[in-house]
Amino acid sequence: MTRNFLSEIFDFKNQCAVITGGAGVLGSQFARILLECNSNVAILDIHSENAQKTVDPENQYSDQLICILADVLDKDSLEAATNKIIEKYGKVDFLINAAGGNHPNATTNPILSFFELPTEAIRFTSDLNLLGTIIPCQVIGKIMAEQGEGIILNISSMNALQPLTRIPAYSAAKAAVSNFTQWLAVHMSQEYSPKIRVNAIAPGFLLTQQNQYLLLDEKTGKITPRGKKIIEHTPMGRYGDPKDLIGITLLLLSSASSFVTGIVVPIDGGFSAYSGV
Repeated sequence: MTRNFLSEIFDFKNQCAVITGGAGVLGSQFARILLECNSNVAILDIHSENAQKTVDPENQYSDQLICILADVLDKDSLEAATNKIIEKYGKVDFLINAAGGNHPNATTNPILSFFELPTEAIRFTSDLNLLGTIIPCQVIGKIMAEQGEGIILNISSMNALQPLTRIPAYSAAKAAVSNFTQWLAVHMSQEYSPKIRVNAIAPGFLLTQQNQYLLLDEKTGKITPRGKKIIEHTPMGRYGDPKDLIGITLLLLSSASSFVTGIVVPIDGGFSAYSGV
């Protein structure tokens, strides 16, 4: 293995990555690093107007980056966005399904029991995470099937492996994403092309705006009892950072993983390995 090989496998020049939820914390991180690796990037987001400022505030990558208004739950809007991407870049090499999240009303607490969780909040969380992964895979995956190659990376969660208290809808939806990832990996390889790979990453506890209300006290800014339990159960003794996802993401998108499909990789600081004893 030569030095040139190591530098070339992470050079994505003339390749195109589509990132759903690209204006969000994780999606924008993926977009920035792929731009730095010379990839063309198409961000699809319902907040596309924020994506440009977040990902490329100095307009450094104007030729490589396109931000398109699209809803991962609306197949027509995704198809329209895909047409724009093909018109500009000619193909799609990577799809990263970074759109997702939880709804506060789908979270149990001393005031709101599981039995009283609003169906609308449960449906919102389930649809956003599961259908918000499946529908882009239908639209972009069809392009990859026609091309005969492509890489799909889904975002699961440690909740899929070990469901946490208080967030039943999110945990169940992410477990479904993991299962769907394995199903789609087999389906695409057998029915269309073995050069279409489908994997997922399962981040551990990242301190983000989405979960900050659970992990930090709103008034004092100090760690909550729940947050303390998480840190104590994480052998590395800290929350994760979005940057911690970069290495395995680039690996799964690169030719170094050409024989890897259908896996879900934990990135959790050892949380899933620790029994608590």
